[in-house]
Amino acid sequence: METKDIVFGLDIGTRNVIGTVGYLDGDEFHVIAQDLKEHDTRAMLDGQIHDIGRVGATCDDVKKALEAKTGFTLSEVCIAAAGRVLRTVTTHVELEYPEETVVTGEDLHTLDMMGIEQAGKEIKGEEDKKYKFFCVGYSTVKYYLNGDVFTSLEDHKADVIGEDIIVTFLPEDVVDGLYAAVGKADLSVANLTLEPIAAINVAIPQNFRMLNIALVDVGAGTSDICVTRDGSIIAYGMIPMAGDELTEVLVHEFLVDFATAENIKRASTKGGEITYEDIMGISHTIKSEDVWKLTDPIMEKIAGEVSAKIQELNGGKSVSAAFVVGGGGKIHGFTEALAKDLKIMPERVALRGEEVMKNIIFEEEDVVKDSLLVTPIGICLNYYETKNNFIMIHFNGEMMKLYDNGQLTIVDAAMQAGFSADQLFPRRGREVNFTVNGVARMIRGTEGESAVVTMNGRTVGINTPLEFNADVTLVPSTVGEGGTGTIADLSEFTTDYLYFTVCGHRVKCPKFVEVNGSMEPPTYVIKEGDVIETRPFYTVGQLAEFMDVTIDDRYEILVNNRPSGYDSLVYENFVIDWTTTSQVSYEGDYIVDDGEGLPEDYQAPELEEAPVKDARTKIKIETVDLPVKINGKNMVLSGKKDYIFVDIYNVIDFDPNAGNGRPLIIRINGEKCGYSDELHANDEVECFWKDAN
Repeated sequence: METKDIVFGLDIGTRNVIGTVGYLDGDEFHVIAQDLKEHDTRAMLDGQIHDIGRVGATCDDVKKALEAKTGFTLSEVCIAAAGRVLRTVTTHVELEYPEETVVTGEDLHTLDMMGIEQAGKEIKGEEDKKYKFFCVGYSTVKYYLNGDVFTSLEDHKADVIGEDIIVTFLPEDVVDGLYAAVGKADLSVANLTLEPIAAINVAIPQNFRMLNIALVDVGAGTSDICVTRDGSIIAYGMIPMAGDELTEVLVHEFLVDFATAENIKRASTKGGEITYEDIMGISHTIKSEDVWKLTDPIMEKIAGEVSAKIQELNGGKSVSAAFVVGGGGKIHGFTEALAKDLKIMPERVALRGEEVMKNIIFEEEDVVKDSLLVTPIGICLNYYETKNNFIMIHFNGEMMKLYDNGQLTIVDAAMQAGFSADQLFPRRGREVNFTVNGVARMIRGTEGESAVVTMNGRTVGINTPLEFNADVTLVPSTVGEGGTGTIADLSEFTTDYLYFTVCGHRVKCPKFVEVNGSMEPPTYVIKEGDVIETRPFYTVGQLAEFMDVTIDDRYEILVNNRPSGYDSLVYENFVIDWTTTSQVSYEGDYIVDDGEGLPEDYQAPELEEAPVKDARTKIKIETVDLPVKINGKNMVLSGKKDYIFVDIYNVIDFDPNAGNGRPLIIRINGEKCGYSDELHANDEVECFWKDAN
């Protein structure tokens, strides 16, 4: 057998280092040799390396022992980062569209990136600032469509989409410590995986992962947990309690050192009597039941904490089953206590050992196939299955190390480099929100430019898979121009007009516009929060200015045949007569008839003969007095045959400039009306400014 077919794995744990050398032959993994060595001192605490030199020395001892057993020179090693050092964050993010939109796969990717970014901010807030974390995996728990839970969002129409997402991070110093320790043993890393992944590869076959199952690795310092559902690992977790909690109780109770207490604890799992010697040199013999009485309260506490964490990771509910690995999982009564806390049948919580090693062939004799070997063998098997590792790239001129989960893209590198989702995807400029006659309106900003990405000199997209040792440059996306518009752009200004009859000619005038209670010209640039109202009237002076004529002050101004002045208000269909200081051709865009007289359906406003000036036509009509109630007061309209709403302004004192941005409420008999709506006898008419509150 060539050495290139051989895989060497190290399980670097809190209590010991287990080395495995073997090879894969079809579906069977052959273990050629194994070696275990405990740390001379507590060089590791809770799964983290504290003394790199001492841990490196232990790794070197294991390597040399395996080289002696196998005759191979071992230069590359597979290792695993402990699940206990993972940090898992569950968060909720939402993406709101400016208007109802069909959801695309790109939208869902954007949602994921938003979730990773938000989880990164949360973990930076929770953890010590000196640690640098990077994402090693994420999984969507739930999707939301307009606030309702959905299993899939793509191709649905939505105003807002959201998701609950679980994001898992690894501290960079943990990986650096592992690399440094094996480097002390003159080993380079061939593959690095995560301990929960390594354990699950042996303990839970792929076809079982469709089920909702928890895997618990009870070690010395911590209990590591992962949960599977729908074919994948959906969450990782850890509680800082495990076998050492029990050992320390025995240290104090039996007055022994830590190593002796460990032996007592392990021996008690088999039952029967245990003999030990305390620090005074006195020999004692006790029953396993005596040990259990001391350890059971702590064991039950650990089981309760593990159960609570499993349910937290599983969305607040229990799992269908739980598998337990690791030396701490052999604690008396642990699986039964865990089943009780999870509220599932005892047979659905089980230690995984020999029964999951049917395809593991041990070439050494007298090997005990138990749960201690699950993770070491899983580390080796992971080399063949995924060959995951940390890869190095150059990103915007700086070296970067990323955990290669087999699906790394440029987005992953950008996120680790600190780019936000906003910097990766083009962004619209600021929108402008305002109201026109009480109706909400918006002017959108323009779309920005996409991020510009190159990899090894060629232009690529942000979702392009990363290549090993790639040279990547990324220029962030840009924000588009902010929304902008003027009064002249409003449809109310360009298509909504007032019509008057001026000296027998039909005149079309654009409506004046008030912004926040003040008159503004067509060139006024609309701002955020503006309250815009179109005015349903002109003054005589404004009308003359619009028509570019000068009124001769020597002659009377008539509005609906009533003497008026420059400040008199004229509304839709009012008739205005004046004399100008020069001949008027009545040409221009504001003239809408041929100038030959009034429209056929026009009703003149007064009974008496209209004053004749400059050979104007004499008009004679009948009039009717009309009783109405205006704002609660009985009044009479006179001088016309028919009346419309605006005729009330001839008999009431009403200041159209007193609104100060408030909308004008007009009603006939309690119903909303227009200025040209007909009035009838005894109608109740209302006209008032709406209260700002």
